[in-house]
Amino acid sequence: MAKLAESFGHRLGIGEAARLAGLLHDLGKYNPAFQDYIAGRGNSVDHSTAGAAIACQRAAGGSKIVAEIVAYTIAGHHAGLPDMTGKALSTLTERLNAFAGASLDPAWESELAVNAANLLPAFQWETTDRPRCAFQLALLGRMIFSCLVDADFKDTERFYGRIEGRSFDRQWPQLEDILPGLLDRYDAHMSRFGSPAGELNMLRADVLSHARSRAREAPGLYTLTVPTGGGKTLASLGFALDHARAYGHSRIIFAIPFTSIIDQTAAIFREVLGDEVVLEHHSSIDDEDKSPDRRAGRDKLKLAMEDWAAPLVVTTNVQLFESLFAARTSRARKLHNIANSVIILDEAQTLPRPLLLPVVWMLEALARDYGCTIVLCTATQPALDRHNFPAGHPAGLPLEGKELAPDPEDLARRLKRVTLRHAGPLSDAALIDELADAPQALVIVNSRKHALQLYRAAEAAGLAGIVHLTTRQYAADRRRILADVRQRLKSGAPCRLIATSLVEAGVDLDFPCGWRAEAGLDQIAQAAGRVNREGQRPVDQSIVTIFQAPDNPPPSEIKDLTGDMQRMMHRHPDLFTPAAMADFFGEVYWRVGKEGLDRGRLDGEPILQKFRLSGSRTDFSYRSAAENFRMIESGMLPVIVPGDEQAREAVRQLEIDQIPSGALARKLQTYIVQVPPKARGLLIRNGKVAFAAQGIRQDQFAVLLDGTLYDKTVGLLWEDADYLSFEQFMI
Repeated sequence: MAKLAESFGHRLGIGEAARLAGLLHDLGKYNPAFQDYIAGRGNSVDHSTAGAAIACQRAAGGSKIVAEIVAYTIAGHHAGLPDMTGKALSTLTERLNAFAGASLDPAWESELAVNAANLLPAFQWETTDRPRCAFQLALLGRMIFSCLVDADFKDTERFYGRIEGRSFDRQWPQLEDILPGLLDRYDAHMSRFGSPAGELNMLRADVLSHARSRAREAPGLYTLTVPTGGGKTLASLGFALDHARAYGHSRIIFAIPFTSIIDQTAAIFREVLGDEVVLEHHSSIDDEDKSPDRRAGRDKLKLAMEDWAAPLVVTTNVQLFESLFAARTSRARKLHNIANSVIILDEAQTLPRPLLLPVVWMLEALARDYGCTIVLCTATQPALDRHNFPAGHPAGLPLEGKELAPDPEDLARRLKRVTLRHAGPLSDAALIDELADAPQALVIVNSRKHALQLYRAAEAAGLAGIVHLTTRQYAADRRRILADVRQRLKSGAPCRLIATSLVEAGVDLDFPCGWRAEAGLDQIAQAAGRVNREGQRPVDQSIVTIFQAPDNPPPSEIKDLTGDMQRMMHRHPDLFTPAAMADFFGEVYWRVGKEGLDRGRLDGEPILQKFRLSGSRTDFSYRSAAENFRMIESGMLPVIVPGDEQAREAVRQLEIDQIPSGALARKLQTYIVQVPPKARGLLIRNGKVAFAAQGIRQDQFAVLLDGTLYDKTVGLLWEDADYLSFEQFMI
């Protein structure tokens, strides 16, 4: 197992440290009491602390601090990375202090031959900036941890496979081996469009050509700033393929902010490159049960979700970044395969501001130390270039000269397709009056409550083609609704879509006009990207109306963003230029300050301050940081809505112990509605929701029992609440 961990680490330049972790991780099994335990003669014995203690004792010089980092990984290889100190249970300090070395059989010395030298990787260490150096070392710990736990899982898997006569298909082609074929497929796909005709298609071709022409430049951080409809997705894929061929990257990872658009992007890549190379990984329910006896019957794609071994991974920001900051073994396994990747961050403006500093530091460390190339891809670039910040500001990235698009200012001018109208306060009744004169129109508001209220009012007013779209509906229904909307738009049928902001980032829609409740400039620009998307209508007739909703004021965060916009909008005749967007984000960053860019979700403490150096010792709080690093602050909880026979069958299968939870979670993920915790608790108490197969799955699968609470047009109405048993529901 140590050799396998070393092989994973070798590609990252951390092979010696990964080998040491693998060699010592089960050292505690040399304790005679542990041998009694596995023989059935005693109680369970801690077998993780011994290796952590010996790693710390045996290293010296420059290797000592890395050995201490290795100790975190050994101590956490079952329960997850611990905190060194603090209020958390079982801190590493407490465990190391309690270790009694005499309890080990001395035979381990001759059998393991521990070498704790030469552990420090040849990175560009941030020696003059202790906070950044601490973060750099903490990420090193996560990468070593990833090598260790992935090797441990696979070694255990092989063991059970041998004794039970089972095999596991984890073989994926190496990206470098299949790149010639992928590039042929990509070029063939693009050639189907023929010679570009029309200004928009010529502009898209120019964006693509320019991005691909930069692919031989050195790995690192890049931006791709292209207005909506300018062909960002295929241009970024072309750059990624060419760049990976030039520099031998191991895989391409596309990270997308919302599950509502991940299917759309994955479908594009499958069409272009083929089904067999694309892994789509996102889930609203995590499979925490990874025990070897639950592994039978899992297919190649499900196995690949554990370690991201596929050549091309399409995932969410939540999955990517919460894995990079994870303490749990199941989520950390994939980290060593994130190294040496081309990472495209689609809709980069959605990176959560309260976590922006740790995210920025993570991106810079991945590019500097682990061979990643990262592209911030968006129509509304979040102004992260160091030149946009005061000298020494911790949020800045070295992005000067790293733009892949040809002249973003000129692109914004040429791709301008809407005219903004500021309407001021607009009641629902007044808005419905305006909608009556627009047979096809998009309305975006700031809350699910307002969307539902407005939909019902428009319906009562007798407007034709009223459609409602929010996260009250589960993903499968949202996909069906969006397909219907596209068909209506194409055929010219009445289509008045009332939605929340979920349609703003990456959803391919093309309305003649739109209304947007007041929000930040980035959201307004994204909303405008759903109007006259293909540029087939005159700009002066493609109106996007910004309005205040006096009866439904925005949440405080959005209200603050509207204030940021109002402070800068008079300085720019066109608010959709990159210069205006940079000005807007500058106002945002100035208002929230450094402390507003690094704030843990649970305790409000900075994530970056959870990793400190004290002299030559570390004080890392891996577990606390992981608990506080949450990309989505909503605190919502999932409810499964068995809305069709496929979902109902998956719910029935929850009672079958032999079917892994992860396999069923993936079947059910498109039938999930996220609800407030208090609402789910009330639904459970009133018998409307129950945990399915609780004896097998614990509290993992909360299933809606009362189907009358879900309406496909408006979604789950948890506010409407008679008792129905689970058995009655399943009949």
